[in-house]
This record gives sequence, C-alpha cells and structure tokens, in this order.
Amino acid sequence: MENLKARIAYLEGLADGCEIDETSKEGRILVELIDVLGELVEEIQSQQEDMDEYLDLLDEDLSDLEDYVYDEDEDYDDDFDLYDEDYDFDDDLFYDDELEDSVEIEE
Repeated sequence: MENLKARIAYLEGLADGCEIDETSKEGRILVELIDVLGELVEEIQSQQEDMDEYLDLLDEDLSDLEDYVYDEDEDYDDDFDLYDEDYDFDDDLFYDDELEDSVEIEE
C-alpha cells in the first residue's frame, strides 16, 4: 500500500514539475485523475484496516469457541476411564448366562 502512495506522490510531483495547465481540458483531467487515485488508495487502506480489525475479532471469537468445545471435553476425560478396573464385564446386563445355556447350536 505504501508503494501505491509513493507512486501517486511521484505522479503529483511529476504533474507539478511539468507545469500542467490546470485550466486546459487535459490538465484538469490529469490533475483530477491523480487526486482520485490518491483518494482510492486512502479508501482501500481504510477498508483494509477495518477488515484486519474484523478478522482479529473473528479470530478471537473462534478461539473462544474452540476453547469451549475442546477444553470442555478434556474436563470429562478424567471422569471416565475406558479400562476402569472397578467395572466387571461379567456382571454386565447385556450378557445372560441362562440365555446362552438355552440356545442349542445345530451342527
């Protein structure tokens, strides 16, 4: 962006150095074009700063959301252990010895 500002400043200096007649049609057009270019660069820079600010806010919000989603899961990981020694699979309600004895396997 600074390069564009420098180039526009160079054009302004060049126009002043060439002593362009601002009363002629061509002179007014050139001077006005240089002014418009300068304003465009300033507007683009302003919009870019606004966008950077918005992206920073969005990044903070996303970071907060990630902390909420992923850190909350880590809190519950301590409460549940898949290989808990206190849990006896033989006493599980899904396993029924009587049902196994009553089913005959045909060969």
